Amino acid sequence: MAIVVLDFGSQYAQLIARRVREQGVYSEIFPYDAPREEVLAAQPQGVILSGGPASVYAPQAPQIPPWVWEQGVPVLGICYGMQALTHALGGAVNPAPRREYGLAELEVLRANPLLPTGRYPVWMSHGDRIERLPSGFEVLARTANSPIAAMGDLQRRYFGVQFHPEVQHTPRGGEILRRFAVDICRAAPDWVPENIIAASVARVRRQVGREPVLAAVSGGVDSSVAAALVHRAVGEQLTAVFVDTGLLRAGEREQVEAAFRQALGARLLVVDAANEFLQALREVTDPEAKRRIIGEKFIRVFERVARGLGQPRFLVQGTIYPDVVESRAPDRSHAHRIKSHHNVGGLPEQMDFELVEPLRYLFKDEVRAVGEALGLPRGLVWRQPFPGPGLAVRCLGEVTPQRLARLRAADAIFTHTLEEAGLINRAGSPVSQAFAVLLPVKSVGVMGDQRTYQETLVLRAVVTDDFMTAAWARLPDDLLARVSRRIVNEVAGINRVVYDITTKPPATIEWE
Repeated sequence: MAIVVLDFGSQYAQLIARRVREQGVYSEIFPYDAPREEVLAAQPQGVILSGGPASVYAPQAPQIPPWVWEQGVPVLGICYGMQALTHALGGAVNPAPRREYGLAELEVLRANPLLPTGRYPVWMSHGDRIERLPSGFEVLARTANSPIAAMGDLQRRYFGVQFHPEVQHTPRGGEILRRFAVDICRAAPDWVPENIIAASVARVRRQVGREPVLAAVSGGVDSSVAAALVHRAVGEQLTAVFVDTGLLRAGEREQVEAAFRQALGARLLVVDAANEFLQALREVTDPEAKRRIIGEKFIRVFERVARGLGQPRFLVQGTIYPDVVESRAPDRSHAHRIKSHHNVGGLPEQMDFELVEPLRYLFKDEVRAVGEALGLPRGLVWRQPFPGPGLAVRCLGEVTPQRLARLRAADAIFTHTLEEAGLINRAGSPVSQAFAVLLPVKSVGVMGDQRTYQETLVLRAVVTDDFMTAAWARLPDDLLARVSRRIVNEVAGINRVVYDITTKPPATIEWE
């Protein structure tokens, strides 16, 4: 059973689901026009209608599917979702005299089951507003610019809010979503690591039976937790395979071998395929081409390994929910595809494997919680996120052994300095992710009274709790100066270091 989020084209519909899950209630996202049977299979206990870029009065604007009314479950509309709810039930939505973006003070006008009483800040982002309530609704709250900032039909348990409770800028948003999910929808707050593990283990056993399974491990938290879950489910049926692509961080192969064998006690097969990957990437500069090439190469390597192991049919991958959401095609989710991932969007159409993806519906923080509950070492669980294509998408332009070595050395200096300062790679660390990016951009410098013309390195550090939005980390000036000085002095081929101070959005965390 789930709180279903219907996505009307919002880039951040996944944040709604994540905030609901933070209240201990399982939530799942579907496009608003997903097949009825597919959504009802999730056994919705309540429906949340997401925001979106359209206006409800525009031609061909997304509409609420009929099955929502047929189920008789509570409904919460957020922003566009509130407007769609109003439009569908006979109210009126028109352009607002003044658009409302950013913080606003919400004044709750009457006690109700959805909103805590009082005045408090909320985050607005809309150009339309409700002008006439549908029959049966009453005004629950207002702001200076929105006379109807929240509404409710308490009899039918239909609610709408013009603001966004899912974002961190609405401090009491989690409480509001908990009131909807737990108090109004009567959902049990039992979405906890122990139950997630039990359900995942049962699902894996049903899928693979007694057949052998391969696990693709990279040493990152996602693939490690996925392998640990499958190992918990099938034991000796699992063979973990680690491919050295030549695109790894400094010392990563050695760390993975040691940590994986000791932590899981699972069979680990290491494949050295660095030359293969680098040859396939020669003269390739387009980031999507890099991802597709690496994704296909991964599968072909695993197919080769599988043939030597009697051709297992199942392959474990550490796909997580943000991978799935960001990799959806536009005509499926009605949101723009940002990038493809080698473990979702970059897979070749023809494979010899059936994928086992035990983390497919988990967010990053849930994956870490499951990893700790499985008993994985904290150092492995809290390792820095690392993209599936590895350093290839942090080495902008052509990927060559020389440029990879340059990037690898600079990245190690940066991350080790942050570790020594206690800023990353532990629970509660202020920096969520940090890495270096090598640009195919050269600039003039001077070293030892000689002119240089060398590449530029970007340092990237972000703060986030969901990896769907992120702020740049305010690192100490003296730390950045120390890192820059070491990189320029110790890494040949780099004479300029810059720091990325862009948030997500408008940027992504990775550069490619």
